[in-house]
Parts: sequence; structure tokens; C-alpha cells
Amino acid sequence: MEGISMGALTRLTSGGQVTLPKEIRTRINMQPGDFVEVKLDGEGHIVLTPKKLVDASQAYFWTEEWQKGERKADEDIKAGRVKRFKSAADAVKYLEDKG
Repeated sequence: MEGISMGALTRLTSGGQVTLPKEIRTRINMQPGDFVEVKLDGEGHIVLTPKKLVDASQAYFWTEEWQKGERKADEDIKAGRVKRFKSAADAVKYLEDKG
């Protein structure tokens, strides 16, 4: 969506709420209950950024180090640098024999 601009006029309610227009919610796949980060930038603009909360037990997956490994694994798969096994025991044996 880089370079694509969408705008809409909406009204602030007495409770301080703003409704995001349906077209924008649909475009960025927002659902009721999703979280939005609200920031004020240096020019006084309000910036809303959709956020997904991650369970603490899954947070490791989103670390830069883990994501780097995921990208490398994806590259290996695309390049055919993989080996298939009939069972987990065969995979373990392969690793033990290789090491």
C-alpha cells in the first residue's frame, strides 16, 4: 500500500471516539476488537497504526533474530536445500550420522 493515500472525514464523539470508515477498515483488514496505537507526530498529526498483540509465549517468534532464521529457512526451501524424511527417527539418525 506504499504510496496509496486514502482519506475520509469522521467526527469525534463526546466520549472521545472516532469511527474508522468501513473502506479503510476493509483495506487494512481490521476487525472489531483489534488494537490501534495512537501517536501524535512532530507536526501535530494524529497517527493511527493497527497493532496485533502477541501472546508472551509466542513473542520469541517475532524477534529479529528468529525472523532472520525464518527468512533463511524460506530461502533454503525455495533453493531446494532441504532433505525429506519418512519419520522423525530418520531425521534424528541423519543428524547424528552427519555430526
